[in-house]
Amino acid sequence: QVQLVESGGGSVQAGGSLRLSCVASTERVRDWYLAWFRQAPGKEREAVAATTPGGITEHAHSVKGRFSISNHNIEATLTLQMTKLQPGDTATYYCAAADYVQNWDARLRDESAYDTWGQGTQVTVSS
Repeated sequence: QVQLVESGGGSVQAGGSLRLSCVASTERVRDWYLAWFRQAPGKEREAVAATTPGGITEHAHSVKGRFSISNHNIEATLTLQMTKLQPGDTATYYCAAADYVQNWDARLRDESAYDTWGQGTQVTVSS
């Protein structure tokens, strides 16, 4: 079974930057659908960004222009570069993967489309 391990979380002030990484236990993820989700206390988990095996990316409206998802295929690593962080970005961030997503163009940011999850990494942004 594929394992995903996130890292890079921490505490920063508003306006700062962080780079999250998700390392997979297999290089096969280079051909998978990959995504970042986040969950703030008392809120539902939401999609942040996702990428297809072909390199098509989607970002949530709330992070567009500030966050960028990248799949470093050779290294089996997915990253999320986060800039201009805001207190509203405070959450636990999760990496997710799926080897196939039916109707991906409509479901790329659908939590139910992914069957492999990391343990999460905490991001805290103070004002």
